[in-house]
Amino acid sequence: MYRTYEEMPTIKLPHDMEVKISDSTIRDGAQMPGIVLKKEHKLQIYEFLHEIGIEKIETFLFNERDRIAAREMLDRNYEVPEVTAWARAAPEDIDLAVNMDGIEETGILMSVSDVHIFDKMRLKSREEAEKKYLNALDYALDHGLRVRCHLEDTTRADIDGFVIPLVKQIVDRTPDAIIRICDTVNVGLPFPETDFPYGIPKIIKRLKDIGVKNIETHVHDDFGFGMTNTMAGYWYGANWSSLTFLGIGERAGNTELEKVLLFLIYRVEGFQKYNPESLVKFARYMEDEIGIRVPRNKAIVGKNVFAHESGIHTAGVIRNPFTYEPFPPELVGAKRELLIGDTSGAEVIRMKVEEALSELMGVKTKIDKKDPRIKAIHEDIQRLYDEGSRRSCISDEEIKAYVEKYFMFAPIVEKELSREEE
Repeated sequence: MYRTYEEMPTIKLPHDMEVKISDSTIRDGAQMPGIVLKKEHKLQIYEFLHEIGIEKIETFLFNERDRIAAREMLDRNYEVPEVTAWARAAPEDIDLAVNMDGIEETGILMSVSDVHIFDKMRLKSREEAEKKYLNALDYALDHGLRVRCHLEDTTRADIDGFVIPLVKQIVDRTPDAIIRICDTVNVGLPFPETDFPYGIPKIIKRLKDIGVKNIETHVHDDFGFGMTNTMAGYWYGANWSSLTFLGIGERAGNTELEKVLLFLIYRVEGFQKYNPESLVKFARYMEDEIGIRVPRNKAIVGKNVFAHESGIHTAGVIRNPFTYEPFPPELVGAKRELLIGDTSGAEVIRMKVEEALSELMGVKTKIDKKDPRIKAIHEDIQRLYDEGSRRSCISDEEIKAYVEKYFMFAPIVEKELSREEE
């Protein structure tokens, strides 16, 4: 039924609304143990997000390094990403955003679960927490800022008893506020039947029922439900998601920006506003310059995403890449790589031999995969793996050596032997 990328149907988000992305790589991502984001790192991340077309980026302003980086981002005068601040529910934090000319929005941390209210913040009651949060909100609004309310640990909170009454007071003050559902330790679930406090769909529905216009998900990945809970958010009516590139962040990290981005662009109708061509380059930068290890099998940007070794896989990809590649590699700035290993067949060896002959002789050549020389090369390679002396793939340089042996020098040797016999 489907044999090309162009034939694949796209889906529609059911609420028929524009959805957007807020990046938190230099805010939440910077809290990943073992990494340090310098000013130049933050600026380059900002450049990549600008190339992609991400709508917002959030940043700390707590120290001078943060503020210098934010100032330089603002001075570039890009339409996207909008540079936004992040603050605890305290006037002195919000003043940092107020005093940064060009910042028009700040997030405000509002921890809503009892464990955060009582054990982390050492507050005496929910009422004290509510008062603290609303005072900070009023302070930000009085100073002309738009607000994003970061409801930390929503999925372990008393939704009807505390979260909804708090949100009602927020939207009464500022109907356009973004209400951020935080699945802080990833206990949330994407299933519509799941009740409070875990059910992401039911939380979103309740927020919409009380008139919330802008709902954002911020999902950590402790149980591996980051992507599914984020997509459930969009599916059931959230119009924003907060993500980090490669999912970096505290503990198991956050929902990966690159996964959500590719899903929207490639699987959902109407998201041509984003440009994913720099995603692989972005990942290599994070690995080479910041020291974040990117697994080879990492979805979207891993080095193995378009690498093929198995005989049946390489044969399929050579004939039609659609067979085993869900989207073209150039979409994310990647290149296809056909490898020869212990599971490879004659077809990929034939293709690699043709490439090597072309490079060595400067002439394009067609070889039949049943050519006895192809069989000889295949047997030589299999012998390496059978003997247990080889654990890696065969390099292009090694293939050239095989080509020289069997295609370029072997005929001369055979001819000389024939003359001697005469």
